[in-house]
Amino acid sequence: MRVAFHHRIGYSLLDSVLDGKIFREEESKIRAEALTLLEQFHLKGLRDELAKNLSYGDQRRLEMVRALATRPKLLLLDEPAAGMNASEKRDLIELIRRLHQELKLAILLIEHDMAVVMNLCPRILVLDYGVPIAEGNPDEIRGNPKVIEAYLGEKARH
Repeated sequence: MRVAFHHRIGYSLLDSVLDGKIFREEESKIRAEALTLLEQFHLKGLRDELAKNLSYGDQRRLEMVRALATRPKLLLLDEPAAGMNASEKRDLIELIRRLHQELKLAILLIEHDMAVVMNLCPRILVLDYGVPIAEGNPDEIRGNPKVIEAYLGEKARH
């Protein structure tokens, strides 16, 4: 996970080979920031575990930690709730909400779980086979006949 931080290191290869002061200070900062992120995502106790050994929900949270380590201005989340149980989805919604508020981070969410989308997103763009069919707030989307037809497979009642 710490590899995600290395795009912004301030030491040279020589500093790392010589285990110099700059190298030690930077690595200490990276270690501290990594532990903070792992703690925020409730993964600190698993910090020495291989990613492949984590539960699916923990792996998804680790993916977000790695993305955040790069200090993005925009976080792209592609189906973060896929494969999660109801409890994990509730935790995920709160986590994404907290990230947006605390880090002032713009988030683009691609998700098929409408409960997650409706509980999390203030603005929604609905695509049907890549073609936009609706845009609006959750209430507007919930009642949109095109969305109902595309996602429920039935003709919308007018």
